[in-house]
Amino acid sequence: MTTNTTETVNQFIEQMGMITQGDGLPRIAGKILGLLLIETGPFSFREIAERLEVSRGSVSTNTRLLESLSIIDRVSKKGERGDFFQYSQDPYARLLQEASLRMEKSITILKNTRSALPESWDQSQSRLLGLEQFYSDYLKSISTLITQLQNK
Repeated sequence: MTTNTTETVNQFIEQMGMITQGDGLPRIAGKILGLLLIETGPFSFREIAERLEVSRGSVSTNTRLLESLSIIDRVSKKGERGDFFQYSQDPYARLLQEASLRMEKSITILKNTRSALPESWDQSQSRLLGLEQFYSDYLKSISTLITQLQNK
């Protein structure tokens, strides 16, 4: 890689760390994601730790997190020991499906709470209904996007 390319790649990896940290995830998770997005993998724990200059323990914790979100996959290499990681093939629909499950749970909580409140709490019920409708509309949008992604 040329110096400019190396700088661009390193900057991207750092920026992905900042983006994911802004989304409430650890910065290291974002840096791992950035590395796996921009460079060809798969990468071992050791390779990720060395490339990002972080501990193997941090790599282990954050790769498990990214795996649980279906963003990266744990793979093996023929003739190699240990685990390797790569960016998941088309993780976007899976990410949205997880978000859909959270929305459905939120809607259920809102409905149950609204129905358990006495009628005298009409302002609270109205606000809860507004949020429930927002989540329902959001869920419909996500469902449409999931369908579009799966049909690509």
